[in-house]
Formats: sequence, C-alpha cells, structure tokens
Amino acid sequence: MSGDEPQATTRAGFIGLAGRPNVGKSTLVNAIVGTKVAIISDRPQTTRRASRGVATDLAAGWQLVLVDLPGVQRPRDVLTQRMQRRVEHELDGADAVLFVVNGEQGIGPGDRFIGRHLLAAHPEAPVICAVNKTDRLDPPRTTEVLVEAAELEVVDEVFPVSAKRGTGVGPLVARLAELMPVGPLLYAPEERTDQPSEVHLAELIREQVLRRTREELPHAVEVAVDELAERADGLIEISAQIWVETDSQKAILIGKGGRMVREVGTAARKELERELGAKVFLDLQVRVRERWRRDESLLDRLGID
Repeated sequence: MSGDEPQATTRAGFIGLAGRPNVGKSTLVNAIVGTKVAIISDRPQTTRRASRGVATDLAAGWQLVLVDLPGVQRPRDVLTQRMQRRVEHELDGADAVLFVVNGEQGIGPGDRFIGRHLLAAHPEAPVICAVNKTDRLDPPRTTEVLVEAAELEVVDEVFPVSAKRGTGVGPLVARLAELMPVGPLLYAPEERTDQPSEVHLAELIREQVLRRTREELPHAVEVAVDELAERADGLIEISAQIWVETDSQKAILIGKGGRMVREVGTAARKELERELGAKVFLDLQVRVRERWRRDESLLDRLGID
C-alpha cells in the first residue's frame, strides 16, 4: 500500500441513554447491538448498573458504545442514590444522548423534567429522541407524539422506533453513527458488552425473578453468582444466591412447596443455556440480607457505584 493512499476513517463514541423508568431503553440497546446485553422487564428500576452494549459495523466504519442507564428518578435510598449518580456521570462523558420516550404514553411531565435537566446539565452533547413503542400507535397518534417530542427544547432530532419489532432502528443507528467523533474503535469488534460474565449471568437470573413478582419484592431482590465452573463433560455449573430483605419476602420467593423458586430456576437455566451455548446445572439459593439496599460496602462489591 502506498503511503499516499488515504487511511480508512472510523467513528466511535459513547451514547448515554436517558429516559423515565420503563420506556424501553434496555430493549432498544439490545435491538441496536443485535443480542441480549441488558435484561428486560416491565418493572421500574430493572437497570441498576451502567451496562455498556457495543455495536460495531466494520464495513461502515463505526462503533457505538451504548450506555444503558437506570431511569431518571428521585433517589429514595442508598441504592437509588448510587443509580442516579451513575446516570449523571455517564451522561457527562457521552458524545451524544439518546433520549427515549414512551410513544404510547406521549410526552409527560417526567419527560419534560428530564429534558430540562439535560439542557441545563449537558448542553454540549447532541440529543436524539427515540419515540419508542410506535408499533402500538396509529399514524395520526404517531405524528402527534413526534411533534410533541420535537417541541422539547433539548431535542435536536426525533426518530420513531419500535425497539421490540426493530422498525425504525436502522435510520436511528445511522444518525447516531454520524454523530460519533472520528477515532479508533474503543472495543474489539467482536465484543458486545463490558459486563463481567458473572454479573451478566446474575442479571439473567434476576430477570426471571422480576417477571414473576409484584409490589415491593422486585426492588428488594438482588442476585449474585458465587461459582461458575465448566466440567470435563462440558456441563457448566453455576451456583447463585437470590437476596431479599425480609423473611416474608423469602417465603414469597420460595413459594408453597418451593414452587416459585423452581419456576425461576427452570426459566433462568434456559436463559443461561441460550447465553452460554451449553448445558447448565443451576444451584439457586434464597437468602435474607436485611437492608442490603442501604449497605454501602455490599453495593461496592456488587459493582453498583
């Protein structure tokens, strides 16, 4: 190759996701990355850590590092204080902000609050608004919500999407790639997330708990993987603990005759096998850790900083 030939230009950068809880941020990250890097449920506070999903297109010359953040909320304990601090920190370092709103609900006070906050705290980063769940809207309502989103002062551009079905995601990704700074790739092209394996597997187990519990219990549950080992015959053994804060929560999660925890374990094992591409033996225990959401040292060990 001649020294005079132009070098290929790549664009790579960080995109912080902002939005109210339960607007579909994690589903959208998974749709853009092309694989499951963030767990999904209809419970607020599902996302507790800043999880990075990496989408790379070598042919087009770009890499998007999508930082899936907890929903913006008013902190009510040490856990949610840390979650909110993480939102602020990640948005400060973002090259662009992807502001996700729920098209089915329209633009509400919570969205306007976040918009004002982004405008005041992060005025330099371009803000792209994804109006999600448009598959549930008719064309007139879609147009109405898109206009409402465009009227938010902080928003630079608006894209209608259905993260669940994947419609509209292509044009959104193309625009985000254009906004990334010129520079080398930040992660190896084959990488899809920066989460440690044990944390990602624990999150897949917690997802199954969230799908089966109500009231306060989803917020009181955390999962930690204690052991992860592959046997000579290829079977992967995983030992994990589900933490709750009270004996009554433990009783609910175990269920009558152990029915609930067995259902969680069976569903979680199937998810783990899909993720790992191997047979899994899952040893799941339910433990009480009182007030774990207020335990600074424990939250440190969990990586919720």
